[in-house]
Amino acid sequence: MSPFTIVAKREFLSRVRKRTFLLMTLLGPLFFGGLLIAPALLQDYSETPEQHLMVVDNSYLIVGMKQIGVAQMDYLNPEEFTEERAIDALKNNSEYDGLLYLPASMNGDPDFILRNARLYSNSDIPTSVVRDIEMKLSQAATKEKLKFYGVNPELVQQSQTQASIRTLKLTDTGISESNTGIKMAIGFGAGFIIYIFIFLYAAQIMRGVIEEKTSRIVEVIVSSVKPTQLMLGKILGIAAVGVLQFLIWVVLTAGILLAVNSLGLFTPDSAEIATNPELATSPLLTEVQGTLSSLNPPLLLTSFLFYFIGGYLLYGSFFAAVGSAVDSETDTQQFMLPLTVPLVLTFVLATSIIENPNGPLAFWLSMIPFSSPIAMMMRIPFGVSLWELALSSGLLVATFLFTTWLAGRIYRIGILSYGKKVTYALIWKWLFMKP
Repeated sequence: MSPFTIVAKREFLSRVRKRTFLLMTLLGPLFFGGLLIAPALLQDYSETPEQHLMVVDNSYLIVGMKQIGVAQMDYLNPEEFTEERAIDALKNNSEYDGLLYLPASMNGDPDFILRNARLYSNSDIPTSVVRDIEMKLSQAATKEKLKFYGVNPELVQQSQTQASIRTLKLTDTGISESNTGIKMAIGFGAGFIIYIFIFLYAAQIMRGVIEEKTSRIVEVIVSSVKPTQLMLGKILGIAAVGVLQFLIWVVLTAGILLAVNSLGLFTPDSAEIATNPELATSPLLTEVQGTLSSLNPPLLLTSFLFYFIGGYLLYGSFFAAVGSAVDSETDTQQFMLPLTVPLVLTFVLATSIIENPNGPLAFWLSMIPFSSPIAMMMRIPFGVSLWELALSSGLLVATFLFTTWLAGRIYRIGILSYGKKVTYALIWKWLFMKP
């Protein structure tokens, strides 16, 4: 067995045998499932508490509205309560959360009321409450304007219609459902997982190299293994750990979904369908099922594995070089920022990529190797031509080979260098230094 294979096997087995690996592998699907279910379970605890407001409505714009959202409205007589007196009443009465003051309109102009409305509070009023009040005020002002122009507000309300467009995609085999929201969720989820995995496993390489260097174990290892072989062995050994963990997660997640589906927890039973026949032919459910069937699961899974491995290898080689150059983890900060900026920037631009997956920004980010692992995975659910996928993959592989060569030249010198203040100038010198 070659020294390179021995190093990779050692890195793989040493991590797979750890309890933390077993725990994360088994609990990972439950953790990610919890992230999806937790918002629904915690909804009752995240609801906005009921607010109790005083109202001084000199405009008589919303008189009669006893409740706006979760805000209970108690009206004060505007002839008895000026703005100042109402503020004093609020300060002296702890039962109320705030005071809504509406001035009298000038020449019957509702816009004047909206521009000069004021909401006082003893503590911050929840943003959702403020939005609800603003919406009601706008609706009331709109009605007043319609009446002023001789238009019946009820007739206008009855004339309003909500549009619901069903999106369909033309393919070579026919027509398929195309729910953009589902594709956005899949693309963002895949990009986010790759983003986390690259940082997680690449950081393991860097920490492992630093530990071996500071403990001087590496001096014994390089006596029988070339530094470049040691670096590649560590990178590929840890990569195998990541791939194995991901595949186990896929199998466990599929098993959990099949078990949940067999229990019928998220599908209506026959009694519910008999009561409400529309549940059996829900347009939303049909659209979701059609969109999922129109996607290419083998392509998604294969692309995910390729870009996960490619992105990890690309950044893992750099992280290994950084770990070999420094003597402690605290010294890595000056080198980590330039390396992580492309990943972080791509993730920050995720919304722009998903909203316009065929635009120039999304295209170029999916071609540049330092950002393509995240950007391309966000585009694939929306459909990417084969030449774009081939070009992006080829550039990623070519860049990985080149950066691995560069990282190897830094690694072979830096792994045996101690007590030096590492700078970019010194690293540049190592690139051209003979071992």
